[in-house]
Formats: sequence, C-alpha cells, structure tokens
Amino acid sequence: MLTKRQELILQLIVRQYTTTGRPVGSKDLAEQLPVKASSATVRNEMATLEQAGYLMKQHSSSGRIPAKLGYRYYVDHLLDPQAVSANDLSLIQHSLGSRFQQIDEVISQSATMLSNLTSYTAFSIRSDQREQHLSGFRMVPMGDHQVVAILVTDGGDVESQTYHLPVDLDTEALEAVIRLINDQLKGLPLGQVMQRLQTDIPMQVANYLSQPEGFLELFDHILGQAARERYFVGGRTNLFGFADEYSSEQLQAVYQLMDKNDQMAAILDQPMTNEQSTAVQVRIGNEIADNQALAQSSLITAKYQVPGYGEGLIAVLGPTRMSYSRTIGLVDAFRNELARRLLDQYHHYQE
Repeated sequence: MLTKRQELILQLIVRQYTTTGRPVGSKDLAEQLPVKASSATVRNEMATLEQAGYLMKQHSSSGRIPAKLGYRYYVDHLLDPQAVSANDLSLIQHSLGSRFQQIDEVISQSATMLSNLTSYTAFSIRSDQREQHLSGFRMVPMGDHQVVAILVTDGGDVESQTYHLPVDLDTEALEAVIRLINDQLKGLPLGQVMQRLQTDIPMQVANYLSQPEGFLELFDHILGQAARERYFVGGRTNLFGFADEYSSEQLQAVYQLMDKNDQMAAILDQPMTNEQSTAVQVRIGNEIADNQALAQSSLITAKYQVPGYGEGLIAVLGPTRMSYSRTIGLVDAFRNELARRLLDQYHHYQE
C-alpha cells in the first residue's frame, strides 16, 4: 500500500497525464500538491513509485507517466467518478427518447451515443433473447412459389426469411401447420419454443406435411435469429484519434477484432472478479484479454438490467490514457437511462 503522499502524487500524475498527454515533472507536481513538499522530495517519491512499477519514463530526461499498475491503483483506490453534468444527462435522455420501431434500434443508438459522449469506441450488447415470448408466426405469399416467413416477439422484434415452396406442396396443409405453430407455441418464451422444436413439434408437423424437414429447418433458423445475441459498435474510427497511443499494427488488429462479433462479445462479457464486482468494471491492458492488440487499451463495461426481460451490456474501449473519472460516470448514468428506456419500449409493445 502506498503512503498518503505517494497516493497524492500518483493521483495528480494520472489526472494531469490523461488530460494533457504530457509527462509530469517534479517541479510542476510540487506546486500542485495539497501538502507542502520540495521538488527534491517529490522527485524521490516519483523515483520510488517508478521502481515499484506505478510510474514510468518515456525518455531518460522526461517526467513520469503512469504505468498500467499505476492506472490500476488509481482506479481501485484513488478515483472519484465524476458526476454526470446536467447537459450530458440531458443529451443521454434526449438520444434515448426518440421513437424507435424495434428494441435493436435502441441498443444500436446507445452505442453511437455513448461513443459520441466519450470520444472513444463504444459497444452495446443485447443478450440472447430466449426469455422473449413468441407473439406470432405467419407466411406471406410473394408469388412464383415464394413466401416470406415472419416471426414476431413480444419485444417488438421481427425476423423474416424468404422460403421457396416445393411445387407439389399442399398449401392447405402448410396453413394448417402455421395454425399449429401459433396454437401450440404462441406466448411461450423462445427458449421453450426451441426445446419444443426438438421434441414434439416435428412429429405434429409430420401429420400435415409428408416432407416436413424444409419447414422445420426454416422455422429453426428464423427462431435462432430472433433469439440470438445482438452486438453493436459505435465510433469505430474514434480509435484513430488516439493513434499516438498505439502502434499501427495494434490499431489494425483492434479494428479487425471489432468485426469478429463472437470473439469481441466474449471479451466484453467476461465475468467480473470479486475485486471488481461493482456496477462498472474497468480492465486495463492485459487484463482485458490475452491479446497484444489490446495491451495499450482500457475497457470499461457495465451491465444493465431490464426487469422481466433480461440483461445487456454496454462498454467503452479507449487508450490506457483514458479519462477514467468522466467515462465511468457516463457509463454508469447511461446504463441506468438505457434500462429505463428499454423497459418503457417493452411496455409500449405489450400495449
């Protein structure tokens, strides 16, 4: 554990460096310290912090900058999340207060808005929707033996799939199957519908269709689409605003990683440790993942709960030289507003 003076020095260095991007010297620091200390004393304390791994030098003659261990200590012990300004809160509420047609539009907009507020790259994840209920399934004729299969959930999600009907298909039998699906499965959670599709539903469909495989594959596919996890990215190009913090190889690798939805979603949604089991989690450098592309990054994540409809996650990715206090405050406020907005949207669909 650091002494009180060492903590003050580390705190000031992190705050000044994340604001200016310039190394901090002992003379400037001595003038800012709330306790009296000579520049020689401050220089000695900085040397001690450097030896312990909390600070580092960019050049032999430069001042100090935080090392990853210093950022970690700052976040765990010295950080006071900045209260969200009335203007920022108004922007959040306004951006989420628009009229949306689907839940996914709200989730997508949240990533864009969070990236705009923080100037970093933001992510939003809507967890798999197995708890949503099936509101209805139908097929709309398109001509030339084509139909569009449409599945609707109680969350307002609509999934569709074009289906080519066999020439010899009995359309009356198909209509009977659609009635069967709605009679048997409407109102059930999607997870339970998926289970029924593996047990009794195929046998019941076979009572109407001599070759039920095509229909069952279609229904299984569109059901999986409705239940899948959703992943959205906002402010991809914001990374380039911090190009001096990354090597060109790291920038390219991070940019490519954002297109690997499953891999990036797994990185974002890692379980919190006991030490970090707070509303907002901060991971720095190699704590994020075993991936050198993220070694110079910090990741701030927070889960949001929508009572009765599951949970999701929002995240902000930026350089280790991140404005932690402001960003953590924004993420915390944003997750609460997003949860409220989503609950309102779900209630709107039910009405």
